[in-house]
Formats: sequence, structure tokens, C-alpha cells
Amino acid sequence: MEFLDKVGDAVNVVLGGAERFITGMFGSSNERRVKAIGFSRDRQGKSQILPGSILDRINQLEPQLELLSDAELRETAAKLRRRLKDGQTLDDLVPDAFAAVREAGKRYLKMRHYDVQMVGGYILHQGMIAEMVTGEGKTLVASLPAFLNAVAGSVHVITVNDYLAQRDMEWMGPLHIGLGLTIGAIQSNTSHTEKQIAYGCDITYGTNNEFGFDYLRDNMSVRPEYRVQRGFHYAIVDEVDSVLVDEARTPLIISGPVEDRGDDLFDEMKPLVERVVRAQQQWATNGLNEAEKLLADPEKQYEAGIQLLQVQRAAPKHKRFIKLLSDQPALKRLINKVELDYLRDKRMHELDEPMFYTIDEKSRNVDLLEKGRELMSPSDPERFMVPDLTGQLAELEGRDV
Repeated sequence: MEFLDKVGDAVNVVLGGAERFITGMFGSSNERRVKAIGFSRDRQGKSQILPGSILDRINQLEPQLELLSDAELRETAAKLRRRLKDGQTLDDLVPDAFAAVREAGKRYLKMRHYDVQMVGGYILHQGMIAEMVTGEGKTLVASLPAFLNAVAGSVHVITVNDYLAQRDMEWMGPLHIGLGLTIGAIQSNTSHTEKQIAYGCDITYGTNNEFGFDYLRDNMSVRPEYRVQRGFHYAIVDEVDSVLVDEARTPLIISGPVEDRGDDLFDEMKPLVERVVRAQQQWATNGLNEAEKLLADPEKQYEAGIQLLQVQRAAPKHKRFIKLLSDQPALKRLINKVELDYLRDKRMHELDEPMFYTIDEKSRNVDLLEKGRELMSPSDPERFMVPDLTGQLAELEGRDV
């Protein structure tokens, strides 16, 4: 074992040295990705911008943008949208968009985006994760891809609580407004109308829970104009590990409002139900009378068992029925035998046909039968029938709706 441990340590040393050698020669994947944007460090660790790179082109635009008036800078979003319509892509617009955001930050926030923050913004634009520690300016970095993608469609900036959503919107608001965009924020207490306005903005700030619940509520809307969200184009997730891993373990559950009819429906149904129950009780009483007559004849015990099984399915809590079974325990075996015979022959429906409804205590199920439906609603017996969903779906598929 000691020999194997030494061999393992030696292998780890060799592999570690090989990894350092390869990384030193070719660089890590992160370093190569950052270098492709134009940011690198020399052997002394000093940062440098590669000529002709995206970062270099952004920096070259800075002196030109400083000469623009506030009104001219506010036309930036409209100009970039026209370029998109002319066939250019968002990647083509990166230098101009990022440079404009930097200029707006200097004017309206008194904050200038550093080169490394430009790199972070470009990484986010590409749909990847930019890891930053507290204090490195995540909110400022997010303003870069948020503006760029808002030129093409709606952008959601997702945070972990209402305070951060409102704070970030108010903090970055002057920057985006100064470039010609509209911004909004949703909170847990935001009204439906206010949410429609917020979602109608170019950039919307909010929490992951509120965005999720609004999505669920929109899918429950009965009319398109009741929805609050619009098309989904681009989103930036703050605290991505918390939102997409920790928070994702908690399901979002929502239920729709139920039509409140007060006591009207109860008052309407109560006499109908009482009518059916009284009729069933009388039917069960007559069945018991018939069963007791049959029990008196030794040759008609099976017929008595049929009557008793019907009473059990019609009114299992009938006081006379319960007392009869208590006085004559053998009747339970007779009822079970008859029930098994009818189940085996699949003839149980023959027993249920004369009843108004059946009660199955084992499955806790009550089935309203044809006689019961006719008694409750003589003019419309199908009122209490569940529609054939398969047939209705087939009918809908054939219609242009």
C-alpha cells in the first residue's frame, strides 16, 4: 500500500507538471476567450489591449462619443436599430453599443467602465457566465449587454429580491434613458396595469420568482390582452448559482381564481340533492322489505342476497340494514358471495340500473345514475354528466379557432 501511495503521488506530480506546461504554452480556455476579445497580459503581468481587437475598437470610439451632445447620444438606440434593419447583427454593433454605454456611464453615473468590465459584458452577451467578486461592478457590467440586446428586443434583468431589482433599475436608469431606451421594474406588490407598462419597456428589472409567477399567470389568462409579458429575447441573471440552482429547487405553484357565486349554487342544488336522497332511501327501504321476505324462504337465500347487495350499494348507512347485518352476521358472507359472482360475470351494472345513485364505500366513490340525473333535472338529464372530452377535443381540432 505504501508503494502504491508513492506511485500515485508521483503520477499526480507528473500530471500536474504536464497540466502547468500545457496551460503555460497554450493558455487556459478562459484566457484564450478573454484574449480573443482583445485583453491580455504580458509576461510581467501588465495588461495590454491587442490592436484591432473588439476592445481596441471600443476604446478608439471613446474620443468621438465625448463630442456628442446629450440629445445626439440619446439617438444611439434608434441608430443601432436602423443598422439592425439594414442587415447588420448584434455582434457587428458591439463596439458602438459598448462605447456608447461607457460614455453614458461617464455622463450620468460619473462612472467609467474599465476594460476588464467590457470583457465581462461581452462574455455575458455571448450567453456565458462572468464570475465576479463583490465590488467589481457587476451591475455596471450588466448594463453593457442589457443595452445591446435591448436594441433588438426585450431584456429581463433578473435579481434575487425586490430591493435589488428596484435599486438596479434606479441606478442604471439614467444611463439607459440617456441612450434612448425605456426601463421598468416589477415588484411583488406591483399592480397588473403597472406590470404591463413595466414589461412594455426595453429593459425590465425583477426577481426570478416574480418573472416566473407572471409567466404562469399569463398562461392562465383567458384573453391575450390580459397578459403582462411579451416576447422573450434576452435575460441577465444575477447570482446565477443561487437563482438557477438553489432557488430552482423550490417549485412555483399558482392557482387561478374561482368564480364566487356565494350561496346561490348551494341553494339551487340542495333541494335537488335532497329529492334524490329521499327517493333512494325509500327505494332501499322497499328493497329491505323484499329481502326480509325472501330470507324467510330457505330456497330463496341467494335472491335475498341480491336484494341486500343492492341495498348495500344504494344506502350502506341505512339503519335497518346495519341492524340486520349486526343481528345476522352470516348475511355478510352471503352478500360477499353474490358480489363476487356479479363481478366475475361483469354484471354489476344490472344491479345498479334501478337505483338513483350508487355508493362504493371501499373506493369512496358516488356515481349518479340515469334515474338520479332525470330526477334532479328532468328537462336536461345530461346536465350532471361529464362531457366526452375526447370527442370535444376532436371537434375542436376540426374547427378553425
